[in-house]
Amino acid sequence: MSLNSKEGSPFTPGSPVPVELFVGRTKQVGELIRYVEQAKSGKQENAFLAGERGIGKSSLAAFLRYYAATKMNILGIHVFLGGISTLKLTVHHVLEEILKETKREGWFQDIARFFGKYIKEIGLFGISVSFNPPEADLKELVRQFPEILNNLLKDIRKKRDGLFIALDDINGLVGEREFADWYKSFVDEIATHYKDFPVFIMLIGLPEKRDALSKLQPSLMRIFRVVEIEKLSDHEVREFLVRAYRRVSMKIRAKAIDLMVKYSSGLPLLMHEIGDATYWIDQDGLIDREDAIQGVLTAAEKVGQKYLDPKVYRAIRSPRYRSILRKLGKMRISRSFRKKEVEAKLSEEEKKVFHNFLKRIKELGVIESDFEAGRGAYRFVNEIYPIYIWMESERKV
Repeated sequence: MSLNSKEGSPFTPGSPVPVELFVGRTKQVGELIRYVEQAKSGKQENAFLAGERGIGKSSLAAFLRYYAATKMNILGIHVFLGGISTLKLTVHHVLEEILKETKREGWFQDIARFFGKYIKEIGLFGISVSFNPPEADLKELVRQFPEILNNLLKDIRKKRDGLFIALDDINGLVGEREFADWYKSFVDEIATHYKDFPVFIMLIGLPEKRDALSKLQPSLMRIFRVVEIEKLSDHEVREFLVRAYRRVSMKIRAKAIDLMVKYSSGLPLLMHEIGDATYWIDQDGLIDREDAIQGVLTAAEKVGQKYLDPKVYRAIRSPRYRSILRKLGKMRISRSFRKKEVEAKLSEEEKKVFHNFLKRIKELGVIESDFEAGRGAYRFVNEIYPIYIWMESERKV
């Protein structure tokens, strides 16, 4: 397979995975589907999907939305709220997504009537729509949100059995007391005023943002069904890679996939970066170990530039800290290392600040204590970071 004959990569670094390639998360999917089923019966449900960056939260949400729509006859929307910190914009985005999702339905005009004159058709032949209410009306939409959803449900339920709403990347929103208080009032009003309200809402964010929300409004935590996702197993990563390459009629040798599974470290973010880099490197449709090695190195550079450069190399200004980083790279340490082994390679001046250095890069999310290996043992949070640190040390020669 030549580079010229290749079409689109099956991998999607930085974006949710296509639902047909979704793997794993069996326990979490089953649990969340139960909550959607309960909402479908008329009892409004709220969930909080928590997980670290790059762990696959958006992919899980996209799969659930697809499942709810195709298997449960529920209208599903997936709203991305990155960078949004106001209630007005949040409600605006939710309503606009409902409008867009129903555009291709035969009953769209029933929904469109509710939005009135503030609908604007966009794109060639008006294939899409936007919702553009004046600023003054947005404040009322926030205040009347439960009533608005209830009115929309009257039309939605003529054809569907409920509404699925995923509010993704709410990290900028949940730190605001206004949001915490509003959401609590929203849920309370539904519980006391609407007997039949088949709506499932899932907030998606980092674990610490869930904690921040709890501090702002402690009673919210009894409202949410908290579901956490962690790393994929090696078996799940392997299944995904085989399925993805099979989709584009490519094969992969056992030694190659073993290498790719190892360096993916169970993280969907790395799995996609490595898979994508290797896809473009391969020239014959059969991925061997050499292809995989080059793919891992290419992915390490991309991941390092995206995450380590801004988080570490630009944040650490101390010449001694930078010197220690270079020596870490020169040592070609594996993912795990012991403090005393690195310390033995340092100068007296570097030894004086090494403890603080470890503390700093731990705070930056680059390493973590390896409790299983004992005192003084550390490990990088994934297999890719030490490779990039080695590559950077080679550049500095």
